[in-house]
Amino acid sequence: MAMKIRLARGGSKKRPFYRIVAADSRMPRDGRFIEKLGTYNPLLPKDSEERVKMNIERVRHWLDRGARPTDRVARFLEAAGVLEKQERNNPKKAEPGAKAKERAKEKAARAAEAAAPADEEEKPAEENTAEDTPAEENTA
Repeated sequence: MAMKIRLARGGSKKRPFYRIVAADSRMPRDGRFIEKLGTYNPLLPKDSEERVKMNIERVRHWLDRGARPTDRVARFLEAAGVLEKQERNNPKKAEPGAKAKERAKEKAARAAEAAAPADEEEKPAEENTAEDTPAEENTA
């Protein structure tokens, strides 16, 4: 049986509250679990001690039996010193999405169009003054 240490959501709408549980990986998120190991309340401030509470002894027991923590629970365990801190690699995290890239291209194209006519308007004005100057010199 594949065991997971994961979060089971509770609380009302827009007021989340999670139990940290040891459960069979085939069970639903909020469904049957084997043992409650702690709680997580994301509405509390990050520096509050009440935000994450765990029974570390029981967590270690389940880890020794082969239970795999989910990503979020693994972060809690790293903060508590139960697991070693893992290096995470997400190179696409700061990369904008497809629509944002399209908007940036359109904005650059509009900026280029706005700059191009301004340059074209300046050039004929310079050419006219250059043509007018010799004509004035000839007549004077």
